[in-house]
Amino acid sequence: MVVVPGLGGELGILPGHTPLISQLQTGVLSYTQGGRTSQLHLSGGFLEVRDDHVSVLAEIAERPEEIDAARARLAREHVEKRLSSWSGTEEDFEKARVKLERSMVRLQLATGKSGN
Repeated sequence: MVVVPGLGGELGILPGHTPLISQLQTGVLSYTQGGRTSQLHLSGGFLEVRDDHVSVLAEIAERPEEIDAARARLAREHVEKRLSSWSGTEEDFEKARVKLERSMVRLQLATGKSGN
């Protein structure tokens, strides 16, 4: 089983799933293999399901043990401070919002908590 952060929400993929291509957003990818569940921080990219195979092409994919929680916390605090007094363009605001989302998911995985 694979659960991915699809553009419209979480997608659960089980064996025998119909073919599918979907855009991905920032979030947690979970997969179960051999009775063991693993997670990855995922950001951007695409998912393809075909012939009982799931392929993910992501901009960012990190295992929890690869994430530096202190760095993610500092990144979150920096972006939150920037956003609290925002005066830039809408495009730059969206980029900053995505950075905030990434840092929050990284913290969630690195600490096993909600990221707060």
